[in-house]
Amino acid sequence: QTSCFAQLQASAQIPASPQSQKKSAEQSKAKEQADEKYTWDFGRSNEGDVLKHTFTLKNESKKTLNIKNVTTSCGCTTSEVKKTSLEPGESTDIEVKFNTKGYSGLTQKYIYVNTDDVDNPVIRLIIKADVVKQK
Repeated sequence: QTSCFAQLQASAQIPASPQSQKKSAEQSKAKEQADEKYTWDFGRSNEGDVLKHTFTLKNESKKTLNIKNVTTSCGCTTSEVKKTSLEPGESTDIEVKFNTKGYSGLTQKYIYVNTDDVDNPVIRLIIKADVVKQK
């Protein structure tokens, strides 16, 4: 008798069909493009600077998209959404501010946009900076 783990492991070794490999590659590319669209790198910044960037979120679905709330990974990052209900094709700006006080080196922060979209309920925005400590 094989354990559940062994059965899963054995099934994972079955080669994927060319069609599923193509679909997987397309999904990877789409995710990579979405990651780029929702990532902002401030580059080198001085510790103590308040860095600002505006992301644009577009409703690409065929129904109204409601933004429930926006949360951040820490208190050093704030966000403001201009519009919380988007009709199909409509966009809104999400302004993000990162206070670099007390930070040094490569830093990455996350902003979570919580929506009523069942397929993609949370959109993760990423901001990055290389913070240079002031002497």
